Amino acid sequence: MKIKLGVIYGGATVEHEVSIISAVQAMNALDQEKYDIVPIYITKDREWYTGKMLMDMDIYKDFNELKKYAKKVVLYNKNGVFCLQAVKGLFKKIVTELDIVLPIVHGNNAEDGTIAGYLETVGIPYAGPHILGAALGQDKVVMKQVFEANNLPVVDYTWFYDTEYLSNKEEITSNVAKLKYPVMVKPASLGSSIGITLVKEESKLDEAIMEAIKYDNKILIEKAVSDLVEVNCSVLGNYEFRQTGEIEEVLGADEFLTYRDKYLGNAKGSKSKGMASTNRIIPARIDAKTRTKVEEIAKEAFRALNLSGVCRIDFLIDKKTKDIYINEPNTIPGSLSYYLWEPVGKKYKELLDDIITIAIKEYKNKSKKTVSFETNILSNYGNGLKGAKGKLKG
Repeated sequence: MKIKLGVIYGGATVEHEVSIISAVQAMNALDQEKYDIVPIYITKDREWYTGKMLMDMDIYKDFNELKKYAKKVVLYNKNGVFCLQAVKGLFKKIVTELDIVLPIVHGNNAEDGTIAGYLETVGIPYAGPHILGAALGQDKVVMKQVFEANNLPVVDYTWFYDTEYLSNKEEITSNVAKLKYPVMVKPASLGSSIGITLVKEESKLDEAIMEAIKYDNKILIEKAVSDLVEVNCSVLGNYEFRQTGEIEEVLGADEFLTYRDKYLGNAKGSKSKGMASTNRIIPARIDAKTRTKVEEIAKEAFRALNLSGVCRIDFLIDKKTKDIYINEPNTIPGSLSYYLWEPVGKKYKELLDDIITIAIKEYKNKSKKTVSFETNILSNYGNGLKGAKGKLKG
């Protein structure tokens, strides 16, 4: 019997289209002899749809047209059975049941633990990072603080909220100057290089910060590594074990890897293949000692954030000093970083199978833990506890 696998993607995020690209890639790579694939597309206005036609990329050219053919659904737990139920119509029919979910979501309001939290509430098994790991990986400031606490290398930085900047620009500008220009200005919780600006002089700082504020209320400013090599390392595993794929060297058309570099491509009219289409050199042109160090740090970063499934850790290497810095983790990476596993002999179909297998094993392990108590301490609320108010106050 096939495993009923729901693939969730989309959502109210600026990385909505990126998620679609990654999800359609994955759905078409999954072993259809083993899995009955159920697409679950979340629109930008947070409506959920399903239907086999959603596995075809062309259907997304017109989102409004898509809604005419796909079924609007909700996910819920019916006596331990996980159901997708139709929303429209007099009789709310169950469209299908699910065994497990594979979220392929990117960015805020999705990858940040939002989807994981909902799936935890429903109780359905799911692959990928759990709530805490997803949230830590999405917030670039808290993530850096966790890495620092684990003695993992990050570049010098400062951070603030939008209201703090608007009310006290001089102090924040002074703090940024201490980092020394050039600096990178980033929205704290976005990915795919959205809202990021390289600032080489103070006169351009305000414009860059205001651009970042369009996307987030928390802003991160980092010391830029001027003469750098940017490399990425993919990690597969969970809290029990971790392994790394091949390391890539990323080549951007600009001074840092932009959203266009990653997903739109630079050729006019070219079709995007997600992160798989980015200009890169595989394997990265780094020496054996640096390679080993990157792999070690990647696995330690994965552990520190308590991640699960597959993650891509992005690094900055200073060409002059050879210092290695963690740039950021991608807890659900674009294209699930499958292109970093094929060079080491793991096909995309096998990688997806490994991710799902890890999720099933974790769900079984978690089911053995105590998560609630059978006793109800409120059963005598109107009697004993009510009379004991004074005694409980100590």
